[in-house]
Amino acid sequence: MQLQDIGLILAFFVLVLAPAPLLGRFYYRVMEGQRTFLSPVFAPVERFCYRIAGVDAEREQDWKGYCVALLAFNLAGFALLFAILMLQGALPLNPQNLPGLEWSLAFNTAVSFVTNTNWQAYSGEASLSYFSQMVGLGVQNFVSAAVGLCVLVAFARGISRRSTDRLGNFWVDLTRGTLYGLLPLGLLLALFLVWQGVPQTLTDYAHAVTLQGTEQSIPLGPAASQIAIKQLGTNGGGFFGVNSAHPFENPTAWSNLLEMASIILIPAALLFTFGHYVKDLRQSRALLACMLLLFVIGLGVTLYSEYQPNPALAALPIEQSGSLEGKESRFGIAASALWAVTTTAASNGSVNAMHDSFSALGGMVPMFNMMLGEVIFGGVGAGLYGMLLFVLIAVFLAGLMIGRTPEYLGKKLEAREVRLLVATLLVMPVGVLVFCGLAISLAGPAASITNPGAHGFSQALYAYTSGTANNGSAFAGFGANTPFHNVLIGLAMILGRFGYILPVLAIAGSLAMKNRAPLGANSFPTHGPLFVTLLTLTILLVGGLTFLPALALGPIAEHLMQIQGF
Repeated sequence: MQLQDIGLILAFFVLVLAPAPLLGRFYYRVMEGQRTFLSPVFAPVERFCYRIAGVDAEREQDWKGYCVALLAFNLAGFALLFAILMLQGALPLNPQNLPGLEWSLAFNTAVSFVTNTNWQAYSGEASLSYFSQMVGLGVQNFVSAAVGLCVLVAFARGISRRSTDRLGNFWVDLTRGTLYGLLPLGLLLALFLVWQGVPQTLTDYAHAVTLQGTEQSIPLGPAASQIAIKQLGTNGGGFFGVNSAHPFENPTAWSNLLEMASIILIPAALLFTFGHYVKDLRQSRALLACMLLLFVIGLGVTLYSEYQPNPALAALPIEQSGSLEGKESRFGIAASALWAVTTTAASNGSVNAMHDSFSALGGMVPMFNMMLGEVIFGGVGAGLYGMLLFVLIAVFLAGLMIGRTPEYLGKKLEAREVRLLVATLLVMPVGVLVFCGLAISLAGPAASITNPGAHGFSQALYAYTSGTANNGSAFAGFGANTPFHNVLIGLAMILGRFGYILPVLAIAGSLAMKNRAPLGANSFPTHGPLFVTLLTLTILLVGGLTFLPALALGPIAEHLMQIQGF
């Protein structure tokens, strides 16, 4: 590594961590309806939204009402986006006269963006009109992120409130999360990206003649606005097919740094939002320490692996050894490795390099990050409520070890909460192992694997891991655009999204109705080094025990074969 690579990594952590406490407090004030510096601008807009939608902002919902409203909103969003994609050819803002998508691809894409996954089995500039990109995908980039924020806030209220069945109002939370939490940051980042050279236009594709005399069509479009929210909202879906490896999506070193930092900016801030809800910022710092520990371990392994040349090419200098294969030469190895770890530590899925070309162990780290449920920062809201589920599991295990009824922040965990926790532990294994096993056991779907042996298995395993974890990145060699994979990966995305949301809201409703017992000398502390260690081990053991056999058949086997020269 060079000095500039170390500087990039340090600058990344500063941009993410320095604003997190202030931004976290801002989100708390916004979601609780307190006055902020943006209130003079957005409060009238907020009230207007409630008035035209017929929402009573003072009326709160129990967990069932909150859940019904959330599901209804997502179902309506899916239906609208599916219709836009199918009818694209007859809709405006389609200068390339692109036809509507095939039904299974439209289903997959609609599910993908509604669930904040942004898995893309198509190339954006060749398949989608400006209308589909803006009104279809762009809108879902905002509201799917806001839905994750809503669920986290409801969960935080369930933990912090006592003797009530009220968790807030979904429509109010959705409006505030979108209006105050995502739009201003999205606008600022979009303007920065336009300054750096990212296109933001509704004109037709540019046509040019190369020096060899060949005609070339250069895709343009309203890219900057979608790229901004794809990063801030931990969505990840690219305007162009190769995502942030495309020079129009990521033209400079500054855009590369800001886009990377934007991926986990809001998830890091929400750690402090949770601390304000429970009136204990020590909880925020403990969760942040656990996430940073897992992040740094993954980054270290990836950097080490990518700087090691393929044994067959070890005698060559690094620029010829294969370590740069599939990476943007403008950014190099360190920036590519940092992006890969960041995007899979969050449920983002954007890429500035091809993960399929990473070394065996370098590609395994992004895969393993997702297998953990993407709780290392994770998506907007989704990462933290996923981490809090692991917190409750760790507290339960600690209670078993010391012979006490488990409790978290004064709320006792009883049989109902434990059953719901166990249900969430089944989401990733079913979506990854069962669905992937089904896909590779059938001759037709298995033909989508383009590489033989261990790497080919890794391609399929990565695809179903990415779908279930609501990430959206891929090993590029996997041919996923078939009716079978479009539908099955779509079902994996639904399972990965709502298989967590429904139990989380149910647990929140159950905890909200409990009284909060005062913490005593015998209470298990959930903010010190001991708890951070227990939580980290719990996360690693659950992921390791569940997915180690599958990893052994894929990237681990491939790594061992490379060492032996195969």
